[in-house]
Amino acid sequence: MYMRAAAVLVVLGVVAASPVASADPAVPVVTPTVIAEIPHDPAAYTEGLELDGDVLYEATGENGKSELRQVDPDTGRVLRATPLPNNYFGEGFVVLGDRILQLTYDGGVIIEWDRATLTVRREIPFPNAWGICRDGDRLVVSNGTDDLDFYDMDLRKTGEVSVTQNGEPVWGIDELECVGGQVWGAVWPSTEIARIDPASGLVDLSVDTSSLWRFGERSNRQVFSSLAWAGGDEFLYVGKEWPAMFRVRIDGA
Repeated sequence: MYMRAAAVLVVLGVVAASPVASADPAVPVVTPTVIAEIPHDPAAYTEGLELDGDVLYEATGENGKSELRQVDPDTGRVLRATPLPNNYFGEGFVVLGDRILQLTYDGGVIIEWDRATLTVRREIPFPNAWGICRDGDRLVVSNGTDDLDFYDMDLRKTGEVSVTQNGEPVWGIDELECVGGQVWGAVWPSTEIARIDPASGLVDLSVDTSSLWRFGERSNRQVFSSLAWAGGDEFLYVGKEWPAMFRVRIDGA
């Protein structure tokens, strides 16, 4: 998503607002409560997180630099890292049993990884996309627009929905996390996360993550980017090239 970041206008590290930032009063806006601050590789241009049990997976982006990583969720230490094939620009991913499916920004494929070895099994033709998560027996995919697309487990498209708030489209839907029949989406390039009803596309909760940045001057690359559900009302949050990752609690989650 480097090409996207280049187009963002940032003044003194304040990221441009999105439609979610000006939430309708009917949509609650909450701030995360920090439980723990965890070291994070400041060179990681993070595109996706997923916590599976006590194993945290992380995807990083940019052509020639993208990796799929296994990270210690308590210390932030990178345990394993494998570069993406063919200089692909890596995007979000989803863990599905013994495999991991990862999107690419400009490769026109989805990469199927062997989860145990972090080796590539195959590349499958697929539209360029940004975020993906599993909602029951289907996959939910974002592509940076105001749409969520639905696929079955054989990667056949089954439908789509437009994301709206107060009757207006919410553009920039990015990394996704499916939790309890709801879809949480980072809204690029803002500091917001929108909780979305996938049946209607309506945003019913907005999370303002701006309070998490506490590291001095902020570049236009260091946007909030990724979240991983940690159970209950807890999540892991991180941004691109952030020196820390946060375990947080979300009221109303």
